Amino acid sequence: MSGLPILTLLTVLPLVGAAIALWSGKHARAVALLTTLASLALALVVFANLPANGSIGLVERAVWAPSLGIEYHLGVDGLGALMLVLSAIVTLMSVDAAHRVHHQPGLYFGLVLLLESGLFGSFTALNFFHWFLFWELSLIPAFFLIKLWGGERRGPAATQFFVYTMAGSVALLVAFLAVFLSTGSMDFPHLTLLASTGELEPMITAHLGPVMLWLAIGVLAGFAVKVPMFPFHTWLPAAYAEAPSPVTMLLTGAMSKMGVYGLLRIAIPLFGPQIAQLRTPLLVLAVATVVMGAWAAAAQKDLKRVFAYSSVNHLGYCLLGIFALAIPVAVGDKAALASQAAALNGVILQMFNHGLTAATLFWFVAMLQTRTGGHRGIDNFGGLRKPAPVLAGLMGIALFSSLGLPGLNGFVGEFLIFRGVFSLAWVAATVSLLGLLVTAAVILTVIQKVFWGPVPEHCVGFPDLHHGERMALAPVIGLMLLIGLVPQLIVQSVNPTVTNLLAHWRF
Repeated sequence: MSGLPILTLLTVLPLVGAAIALWSGKHARAVALLTTLASLALALVVFANLPANGSIGLVERAVWAPSLGIEYHLGVDGLGALMLVLSAIVTLMSVDAAHRVHHQPGLYFGLVLLLESGLFGSFTALNFFHWFLFWELSLIPAFFLIKLWGGERRGPAATQFFVYTMAGSVALLVAFLAVFLSTGSMDFPHLTLLASTGELEPMITAHLGPVMLWLAIGVLAGFAVKVPMFPFHTWLPAAYAEAPSPVTMLLTGAMSKMGVYGLLRIAIPLFGPQIAQLRTPLLVLAVATVVMGAWAAAAQKDLKRVFAYSSVNHLGYCLLGIFALAIPVAVGDKAALASQAAALNGVILQMFNHGLTAATLFWFVAMLQTRTGGHRGIDNFGGLRKPAPVLAGLMGIALFSSLGLPGLNGFVGEFLIFRGVFSLAWVAATVSLLGLLVTAAVILTVIQKVFWGPVPEHCVGFPDLHHGERMALAPVIGLMLLIGLVPQLIVQSVNPTVTNLLAHWRF
């Protein structure tokens, strides 16, 4: 890349677009579309220029406030770069879906682009201070997007979302202040090195006493809220249901991945032995997230709440894979190492696949609402395959992807997770299979009630997808099929990072 600060450019580009969109009035959406397209192109360039050995590349580093341990330090590996691509795709989808924003469109699309910048910054920053700024930056536009453009109960939903995530941020901040006071560093790679050599815990204990386990719990709580993990998930259904569907696409498709990313980038590398110590209760919570998320989805009548709880269920698989691999493994135990690698590859792939599929499902919900005057209850529809066969077909592909049908992208990540977890924690994996069965029942129920049966009166004359919608959805559905059939397109780029991460983690 000849020294080009591409990660800085990627982070700044949405900020520039936001400033332009803010003053563009009715042309704000066009500005946002151009900005998100350019961001996706840059994200793909980053993904194409990753180091072959899985290490962190495209590093940008500058002195900021060295006495406080603060540096401008950017870099990505396969994990971070894949999340950049996902964030760019989901933001582009969200902007495309928001074609009916007439109230203050400049402010709306400016906030969406500000949120995209926060996502990019979170997935590229390697210094806690720098990373925390972007972690919080993403929270602010999300709050206002729910508060100003949400449904009837948008106020309480936005407040609950803000309070929960802010509480998690406070836990993270307190834990990292303790780490900084003990080590004088906020640099993720340096702290990871200290942890991998066993030096981090003695340094913290010497300064603060035996608080390592409590620091790990604080960090886990901060990320558990963001994922979210049971029982920290209660903010999610209201936020997803009350937010405009294009904003819900961002919340589920990209922002929820920040929590899983934080577990992989910060929690596991720095607090591996403590997480291994808490492995059993964490696995119990992960299984509860999987199973109870699926059962809660089965009890809903609102399509947005169905898919909201389904998102909790699908992200539970990521938690299951992460906590299952947090176990000491002998160097020569090739079978256990292979299981760890399979689980971690599955988690990273599941992050991408769930983001893509969940965002697409909420996009279809937006289309259903637009065509029926706001209806989104499962019992409000029926027989839509007759008046809208193309919509039914494409939404059916997305639904089957969420179900985990072989041949679609949703299957691959879940398969790899269970491939690894069955060897590492077979009881947790076995119980979690109940979540797969209930999810299948939920998705099939949605398909039956929305697309089959008699067409209700208010759906007579229901329009099928127009040419522009088909063109917009074609690459997304095509990507689901491509990843499902040729998953090595992603796995080959991510696997070196998986190998590198596992080599430096200490449990």
